[in-house]
Amino acid sequence: MFLRKKNNKSGTVSVQLVDKSSGRYKLAKTIGSSSDPTQIDVLVAEGERLIRQKLGILEMDFANERKVAEGLLNNIEQISVIGTELLLGKIFDEVGFNQIQDALFRKLVIARLCFPASKLKTTEYLSRYRFEEISVQNVYRYLDKLHNTQKDTVQQISYKHTLQVLGNKISLVFYDVTTLYFETNNEDGLRKTGFSKDGKHQHPQIVLGLLVSTDGYPLAYDIFEGNKFEGHTMLPVIDGFKTKYGVDKLVIVADSGLLSADNIKELQGKGQEFILGARIKNEKQAVQDKILEMKLKDGESQVIKKDEQINLIISYSKAREKKDKANRQRGLEKLQRQIQSGRLTKSNINNRGYNKYLKMEGEIKVTIDKEKYDQDSKWDGLKGYLTNTMFSKEEVMVNYKQLWKIEKAFRIVKTDLRIRPIFHRLQRRIEAHLCIAFVAYKIYKELERQLKEKKSDLSPEKAVEIAKTIYFIKIITPTTKDVISKILYLNDEQRHLANLFNF
Repeated sequence: MFLRKKNNKSGTVSVQLVDKSSGRYKLAKTIGSSSDPTQIDVLVAEGERLIRQKLGILEMDFANERKVAEGLLNNIEQISVIGTELLLGKIFDEVGFNQIQDALFRKLVIARLCFPASKLKTTEYLSRYRFEEISVQNVYRYLDKLHNTQKDTVQQISYKHTLQVLGNKISLVFYDVTTLYFETNNEDGLRKTGFSKDGKHQHPQIVLGLLVSTDGYPLAYDIFEGNKFEGHTMLPVIDGFKTKYGVDKLVIVADSGLLSADNIKELQGKGQEFILGARIKNEKQAVQDKILEMKLKDGESQVIKKDEQINLIISYSKAREKKDKANRQRGLEKLQRQIQSGRLTKSNINNRGYNKYLKMEGEIKVTIDKEKYDQDSKWDGLKGYLTNTMFSKEEVMVNYKQLWKIEKAFRIVKTDLRIRPIFHRLQRRIEAHLCIAFVAYKIYKELERQLKEKKSDLSPEKAVEIAKTIYFIKIITPTTKDVISKILYLNDEQRHLANLFNF
């Protein structure tokens, strides 16, 4: 449709609306005619207004801004959080998890990162903030499918991506375990009470073993019965990892909690290199005497050759001595308070923690063994490392210190991703829950890596918080039913994040 000025024989000019929608020119309307140029301009303006009206083009009436704005607001179809999908979904794809074609898997992983909660609360979040209606029953059915189809796939994707990040070489791995408790009192074949790292000894739990690379990138994981000795979990995870990916040579770094004579014997028998935290107070008396005779200064270390293959490295730190002394003093004061209150029972007479300072006198009297307490002060500041590698003592200690990164991994999955307490009962759903958490942690680590690579001051937590404030708005025009949509960047933080990751 367009305007036409037609010159008449009478000397006037007719302003007409002409339609060509059917392929032929057709007079739709004569706006009017005049010989006055000013009046002709008025007729043209009226014709242009009619064209805009017929085509559904909205013109802001600045004389009535409030009415127009209210009209727009009354026709909002949807406002949803889009920033988390733009940020975390982008990283999800870049790592390679989009190879898993299940859309619900993606939603559950991203929700675990930005709104960690129960599955019921997750469906409420998706409905309220993402306009995605998913019933909790559908989620549970999906978990039943997920547990035996995706665990190997997600670990393989994570391994390949980590291999790429680290320059196609993984020679050093770190292993540790934690415990995850359940909000129930019922045990079964998997969920059992045991020593809880969360202090929830009365709750059934499982043991989670996690294998990570340098810088804490996740490689593999597995779960075990809640009462299983953590030292018996390491070799199955390591052996499974090496077999799956055809890795021949690895150096395993693990804490002293995983140390046992059987573990060391089996590691040596397989030709496996390792760096383990040493329990120097449990060494043979001759070795203990050698350690205490060293008289190391701050930052110094020495090597004791235990046999042809294994070296025991002893280091001393003034800062560690101060910490050890403070911990012993706190432990002693706690025991003294318990004795005074009469809360100590037979169950406290064991060698767990600082209970080793207790002793029985006669049948019922409990006192502090001050001699044992004083003897322990000789070990303040000393740290031991067992290794069969060819690394220098300095390299051994530097590599061992990276274990804090796996401790950080457990802090993230427990605190930020809120992986526990676990509310599921069936093992297949427990497995699926941990699979989702593993992928979420991998995305967290990749977000952390990219922020560092981009030299950003943002932490992963802050980046996600900003993303949660980026909204998508959709409006449907009342007359033509056209859809108008826009991502809203309302402040500098949001725009900075969008530019940083090229949304």
